[in-house]
Amino acid sequence: MSVTDSAPAPARDDAAAPARSPRPEPGRAGRRSMRARAEIVTRLGSGGRTVLATMRSGPPLTVRATAPGRVHLVSTAAGPLGGDDLALDIEVAPGTALEVRSVASTLVLPGFTGAESLMTITARVGAGAFLRFAPEPTVLAADCLHRMAVRLDLAEDARVFWREEIVFGRYGERPGRCHARFDAVLSGVPLLRQEFVVGDPEIDGSSAVYGDARCVGSTLITGRAPETVVGDGWAVLPLAGPATLVSALGRDAVELRRRLGHGEEATALEGAMTGPRS
Repeated sequence: MSVTDSAPAPARDDAAAPARSPRPEPGRAGRRSMRARAEIVTRLGSGGRTVLATMRSGPPLTVRATAPGRVHLVSTAAGPLGGDDLALDIEVAPGTALEVRSVASTLVLPGFTGAESLMTITARVGAGAFLRFAPEPTVLAADCLHRMAVRLDLAEDARVFWREEIVFGRYGERPGRCHARFDAVLSGVPLLRQEFVVGDPEIDGSSAVYGDARCVGSTLITGRAPETVVGDGWAVLPLAGPATLVSALGRDAVELRRRLGHGEEATALEGAMTGPRS
């Protein structure tokens, strides 16, 4: 296994912010943005077991192996902050299984210049492989400007369980603005194209969009559910892929996770929640 951590990230000049204001001032000079890339690659070992062949970190994105076939993302610096460009690349080799989690929620913060932060996740899952991606929620702090992009490429008989959760601000604050895009293809054919925006008061408060919810989440599971199911704050939608999308809203992160769990259980997809032996 190759494990590489890049040099420690340069110190942020957050101390330059006036003590009277807990939030950075737009246009404030002296703050350094970060460009960082992390990588996780598996390979098939003896006895059909999954081996973590490559793990490369770039603070604040740090990856740590916590069990056979399991990796946790550890934030080793504040962020993402405005101006940061972060990327995570995942390669799940044919016949292997990988689980990716995180040790804590990701807090998206504004920067000094008002620039947008970007988080890009690219995942490729080979034939007969399984990827479970279930990090803790992303929290959109007030005044942040963030973009999230997921690109998921699945081989014909690959399996995936991909959960995303977004929290609209910390307690008692309105969220910053976030534009999220999810693109999944199966054997080169589009499986799911999904895009939404958080942080526009005229949209967020609409009963047709988020209503009084403070969190939104979704889970993509390969395998087609037998039918559409709608519950209290959650829904299961069979896709044509075949795959199933579970969507949920919640007034807090606990309620959101519980509702996503209800939807995930309702899919009743045998073998969809687990993968090959790791």
